[in-house]
Amino acid sequence: MSSHELYMQRCIDLAQKGMGSVVPNPMVGAVLVYQDRIIGEGWHQQFGGPHAEVHCIQSVANEDKQFIPQSTLYVSLEPCNHFGKTPPCSDLIIQSQIKKVVIACTDPFEKVNGSGIKKLTENGVEVITGILEKEAIKLNKRFFIFHQQQMPYVILKWAESADGYIALSNGKTAKISNDTTDKLVHKWRSEEAAIIVGTNTVLNDNPSLTTRNWEGKNPLRIFIDKQLRIDAKIKILDHSTDTLILNLIKQEKIGNNEFVLINDESKLLEELLQHLYEKGIQSLIVEGGTKLLQSFIEKNLWHEARVIKNTELMLKEGISSPALKNNFNLKQALIGKDEINYYINLSM
Repeated sequence: MSSHELYMQRCIDLAQKGMGSVVPNPMVGAVLVYQDRIIGEGWHQQFGGPHAEVHCIQSVANEDKQFIPQSTLYVSLEPCNHFGKTPPCSDLIIQSQIKKVVIACTDPFEKVNGSGIKKLTENGVEVITGILEKEAIKLNKRFFIFHQQQMPYVILKWAESADGYIALSNGKTAKISNDTTDKLVHKWRSEEAAIIVGTNTVLNDNPSLTTRNWEGKNPLRIFIDKQLRIDAKIKILDHSTDTLILNLIKQEKIGNNEFVLINDESKLLEELLQHLYEKGIQSLIVEGGTKLLQSFIEKNLWHEARVIKNTELMLKEGISSPALKNNFNLKQALIGKDEINYYINLSM
């Protein structure tokens, strides 16, 4: 690994600390290096707060501030060049008289998208790009998909028995995954902007779809109730967190609950994803049931799938698990008897 890659990996490691706290902004890390010595580090910690470059430069000790103009700044994403919640980072870099900046990848956001790099080079800053580019893009896959494909990053998730069943014959969810895996699932929820389940899941299981088993924010809850026949006393309508109800009857907002009118039932998923894009929702986790999950698969509206298999549980009958298409098994993990497979959609 070259020195450029070493310091960029540090940027990426720092950036990950912002997971779940900076959306809709990307996770970004920055490192300032003087003569092979890191004199400053920072990451984007909170949406609306200072960016990574600001934290990095401000972290430099008083005795090292004299070296800032002779230092190289490493950043995992192109510095911004527009006024948003904070001033442009490109201006700060120029004002700090930093003469060399190493960037992992350009920012796909239309207000940046190369303009930060252009401004730096026009002001005499040497810019090197493409260092650990793939790793940096992977880190912010939700952000990149959102801006490049104009849709949320869609994650399918389900738990299945060893013989391939997702639920009992009566539609009720069986206890498949263990308690440790269940906590992991709640961690996943805290990392995504929204979560959706189908009508039958709400009717049969009355889920709350919160992060109650993990410290973190609740995702936007979404469920389908085309004819508005689900009892208002269910947990998902308790107003404890923002909730969308996809339906064919009305468009209305009552407290934290927003009824979203679907115009074309045959394009329900497409309308949902467009609605989420317009609301700035960058990621969606689909938790079932089989009918809803398979609908996303058949319409090729998914990017990643996480399948939990209890390797010892045999249900022998029930509702079969969804069938993925055109996928690649990226990695596998074991938690007790639970085998977790992570898939990516090769056509997305």
